[in-house]
Order: sequence, then C-alpha cells, then structure tokens
Amino acid sequence: MATLARLPSSLPFIQIHRPSYYPSKRILPVPSGPLRIVSLSSTPPGSVPQAIFLHLLEEQEEDGEEEEQSSQSHNQEEEVDTSDPIVSFLKSRTSTPDPPREGKFSLQKNRRTSWRLAPELGNEPEPETKPEAALEPFDEAEEGEKSRISSANVIKPDGVVGEIVGIARNLPENSTLGELLEDFEGRIDAKECVEVLDCMGKEGLYKGCLYFYEWMRLQEPSLVTPRACSVLFPLLGRVGMGNMLMVLFMNLPKEKKFRDVHIYNGAISGLMHCGRYDDAWKVYEVMETNNIRPDHITCSLMITIMRKSGRSAKEAYEFFERMNRKGVEWSQEGLGALIKSFCDEGLKNEALIIQSEMERKGIRPNAIIYNTLMDAYCKSNHIEEAEGLFAEMKTKGLKPTNATFNILMDAYSKRMQPDIVERLLKEIQDLGLEPNAKSYTCLISAYGRQKEMSDMAADVFLRMKRVGIKPTSHSYTALIHAYSVGGWHEKAYITFENMLREQIKPSIETYTALLDAFRRAGDTKKLMQIWKLMIHQKVEGTRVTFNILVDGFAKQGHYIEARDVISEFGKIGLQPTVMTYNMLMNAYARGGQHEKLPQLLKEMATLNLKPDSVTFSTMIYAYVRVRDFKRAFIYHKMMVKTGQVPDVKSYEKLRAILDVKAAKGNKKDRSAILGIVNSKMGLLKAKKKRKKDEFWKNRKNRPRIRNVARES
Repeated sequence: MATLARLPSSLPFIQIHRPSYYPSKRILPVPSGPLRIVSLSSTPPGSVPQAIFLHLLEEQEEDGEEEEQSSQSHNQEEEVDTSDPIVSFLKSRTSTPDPPREGKFSLQKNRRTSWRLAPELGNEPEPETKPEAALEPFDEAEEGEKSRISSANVIKPDGVVGEIVGIARNLPENSTLGELLEDFEGRIDAKECVEVLDCMGKEGLYKGCLYFYEWMRLQEPSLVTPRACSVLFPLLGRVGMGNMLMVLFMNLPKEKKFRDVHIYNGAISGLMHCGRYDDAWKVYEVMETNNIRPDHITCSLMITIMRKSGRSAKEAYEFFERMNRKGVEWSQEGLGALIKSFCDEGLKNEALIIQSEMERKGIRPNAIIYNTLMDAYCKSNHIEEAEGLFAEMKTKGLKPTNATFNILMDAYSKRMQPDIVERLLKEIQDLGLEPNAKSYTCLISAYGRQKEMSDMAADVFLRMKRVGIKPTSHSYTALIHAYSVGGWHEKAYITFENMLREQIKPSIETYTALLDAFRRAGDTKKLMQIWKLMIHQKVEGTRVTFNILVDGFAKQGHYIEARDVISEFGKIGLQPTVMTYNMLMNAYARGGQHEKLPQLLKEMATLNLKPDSVTFSTMIYAYVRVRDFKRAFIYHKMMVKTGQVPDVKSYEKLRAILDVKAAKGNKKDRSAILGIVNSKMGLLKAKKKRKKDEFWKNRKNRPRIRNVARES
C-alpha cells in the first residue's frame, strides 16, 4: 500500500465577525488586510474562539442587500440635479470603499427566505453531495426503512434542555437561535448541551444545532466538549454539510482533551456519510500527525471508506494488518468491514476464511456478518450455500433479523419460487419479527415475474396495506412490473397515478417498468408521453430505459423516433450497444425492410461493436423470410467463421431450416453438373421418338382399304 501523504504544516484559519447580539466584552478585534494563514495550533488555550461558520449563512443575504442598496443609490443619483457644483465636485473625487460590515444580522423585510430558520422549512439544508446509505460497514445487507421522525415520535425532554429544544422548534421568522438564548447563560452545563444537540439532531433541526454549537463556543468558559463534537459531526455528515464539518474540525481548540479518538471517528463517520472520502483521509492523516492511537471503530470506518472509494480488498487487508501492528485489536466491526470488502469483489471463500479465523481467536460473528456472507452467495446464485449459512447461524444461537430473511426471499423471488417466499414470510412472523415493506416487495416480485400470476401480486400488495405497512417506491415498481408482464398496461398506469397521489417519488426503475408495459402493448403515444414526463421531472434514464424505448418505437415502425431516442441518450453518454442494434435489425426485418440490415451491420463496425449470435440469427431469418437464401447462407458462414454460434436448441432450429433449402439447391446443382459432364464426354443417349410421331408416320405409309359396304 502506498504511504499516506501527510498534511501541510499550516492550514487556513477563517476569520469571521461575530454578531453584535452577544455581550460586547466578548467581541474580538477584527484584523484588517488579507486573510492570515496560521497553523492548527495557533489558537492559544483558554482564548475565546471567533464565529467560524455563520458567515456562510450571511453571504447570500449580503448579495441581496448590496443589490438593493446599489439600486436605491442609483435612483437617488438620477433624481439629483447634475448642474449642482457641489455634486459635480463630489463626483470628481475618488470614493473610499466602505469597511466590511460588522455586527448582527440585518433583518430587513426583503431578506432572502432560503436562509430563514422558520420551522416550516424543517431547518434542513440541502446536501452538498448525495449522502451515503449508512454508517454500518455492511449496510447493503442490513437494510432498513428510513424516514423522518413524525410529530408523534418527537422527543419531549424536561428542564432547561426541553426549553431550548422548544425554542428551536418554534423559532420566530428572521431569527437565529443564538439571539434567544441570552437568558440561559450560566443555567446550562456542558452535559446538558450535549443532550440539546442530540435532541435537535433527532428532530432534524440541523441549522439549530449549528447555531447552538456557536453559542456554546462563545460562552465563558466554553461549553464545547469532545462529546459535543462527536455528537455534532456525524449529524452534519448525514445531511451533507461536509464543508461545515471540515471548518469546525480544522478549528478545534488546541487543548489536550480535544485530541480524542472519538472526535476523529465522528468526523470520519460524518464525511463518509456525505461521500467526502478524500476529506476523511485527511482527517485520518491529521490523526496520525497528532500521534492519536486509532481504535477498532477507526479501523472499521477507514476500511469501509476504502471499499466505497473503489479500493481493492487486497489494499483493505493491508490496511487491516497495519492497524494490527499499531495495536488495534480484532473486533466484529473491523473484521465485518473487511469481510464486506472481500464479498463485494466476489471473494466469498476468502471471506469465509476470515470468518473462521475470527472464530478461532474467540470473536463471535454477529448476525450482520452472516447477512453479508449470505448476500454475497445469493448474488452469485449459490442459494444452497446461503441456506447452509442460515442453518449454521441458527445452530450457533444467533437470532436472524429481518434483513436475513429478506436476503433469502429476494433470492427465491428472482428464481420465481413464490411458495418458498411465502414460507419464509410465515417463518418471520413465527419468530416474533415484523415483516417490513421489503419482505412484501420480494413476494410481489416473485408472483409478478410470472405471466399468469399478476393477480396474486396485486393481492399481496393489498395484504401489505391491510396490515398497516406503507408501500415504498420499490413496492409500486414491483406491482407495475407484474402488470406489465401480465399484459395489463392500463392497471400499470393506474398504479403509477396512485403512487403519485400518495406523494411517493417514482424512481428510474418505476419509469422503466411503466415504459416496458406500454412497449409490450405497442402504445407508442403513451411511450412518448411517459418519456416526456421523465424529461420534465429531470429523471435520467439508464441503458435499460434506453433499449426499451428504442424497441418500443422500432417495432411499431416508428424508425425516426427510435433514431431520435438513440441521439438523445447519446447526449448523456449512453451510446448504443449490440443489443440496441439487434432490436433495430429485428424491427426492420419484421417491417419488410431487410435491405437496411447490411447498413446497420456497417454502423456496428464503425462503433467497434462486434456482432453476436443474435445479430447473425436475426439477419439469417430475415433473408429466409423473403427467400433470399444466398444471403442467408453468406451470413451463416460469417457466423460460423467468427464463432458466434447460438445455443444448441436455437442452432438446431436454424440448421434444420437451412438444411432443407440446401438439399433442394444441391439437387438442382447436381443434375446440372452431370448434364454438362456427360455432354462433354459424349455419353448422352439419343432421345427416344415420341409415340405420337411414330403413329402418324405408320398411318401415312399404310395401304388404304376401301369400304365395300359403304360403296354398295
């Protein structure tokens, strides 16, 4: 593994002006001139830190204020008489720029509402990047339903903690939390501050957490503790506020108590959540620079980051050995992350070896590790091995989770075995577990993959709603696909409308299943309508969506629209594949335009696409259909020469057709060749005289007999 790069010795320290609503004795002088570059250790212990992130919330407001002030001043200048000598003198002087604005926020009426902290906005900022799924190293196997905390589940703490959280919930418009906490100075301790951060984080008041953390920093003495940082950093990461997290981390106090491994773990965890893997590595490098000993959580987080950033399982194992040399003990978390890295690369046997080794060292694997292994075997279609792990799990006394059953149910669903999925669903209930939406979705999909069982899939969907489980986007997608396979495209569209009515956002898989329903029905008008809706909703299609649209238009003779689809998807980087051209060839052949097939074959060669067995078979059948056997034999020869022979059953059918035509052709060719050879060698026999010619010749030469009776 390459040696990790070290951080530079100095980092930028952001100078921000503190609002004036805090007591004046805490205001620090603002240095003039350019921004200073100081090291991380530049803040002396015990000094009062400055506000470090509130300026980010003011930038957009200042832009609006400056625009308004400039427009007002421009209007005033137009109203002033330009003939006034004093005005002319003032205009001739060079203006001195105003000093930077200091003091509290401006609360003018036209303040931009995007930064208001009113409760109707939920105080939830937009994420900078798409957040990752979860902190668990094996979160793909251990899935769960994630939703916001409803009003019925809101935590209601008591005492001073409850008062502050109540203020944050009902924050007045155009106000910040720090403005309303003057009465709490001296009434709250550091432990209660951590409780406030935790409660506000659970309720989604993330901006409130930031303002409250700023208020904590400005108290004397400061109420910021390592525990508060380890609580706040993961919260910021979950909502994608990675920039703010890095600012807070880089400006941690120099005190020894803030060199705590839990703070660094919290920062790494938060950055991992929002996908900022490079920044997470920087935090780990700072950790090494400060000689802070990592623990098993650090090891687990870094191995997970390596896996998500695309590094190999070998690199993850080398990092794991490096952690061992630093004294990090083996744990379920670290080994589970390592097993997940091996499983994602398909190295299931190596992952089993790691699991056996951890058991040999006395570390008992948990249900999540077994789920990870079972998921890997099911994805590679080795369900029997997954069933063996499931039995081993129960033998060792480990209670299966919902995720355990869902992994098996999903595997049997893909095998179209709904009876086994029903049995697993009953087993979940017998163990006292509650099936979730994923469990019922697997059963819907198991029925929906079979053509004659679409009604059973609809029954399972209604059963799920009757037991009080809210369908997810995946549930609706599975039902739409079931209707598509069953040929009920009208019901598929009604289901889609019900989904929109329940304010469930359709995924790209949902749109793809709906397009497939109308492709099977041959309704190109509805295909175009759904495609335009996707474009309006800014939903980018996948390659499967692309091929469904091409096939749907081409089979109905809309070749121009099919070509338009290829062009539109090429703009987003989805170039046509061999399957795309196979669909076009099939459509042209069915439409009687077989003369276009060689041209499509040349286009494939231009795009460096190698024809497969389906390509050649499509062309052969197309020319057999129009009795152009010469071309059919030419492309059959090309198919055999390139080694693109279809499966045995399909090839036997193709050869049977061609052999019949070849037998007739060979028979005619054989007769013609023999005639030519015999005539050249003089072996041709004289033609026999026709009986009719011989009859008339004999009759002509025969003597005439007079009819005596007639003459008498």
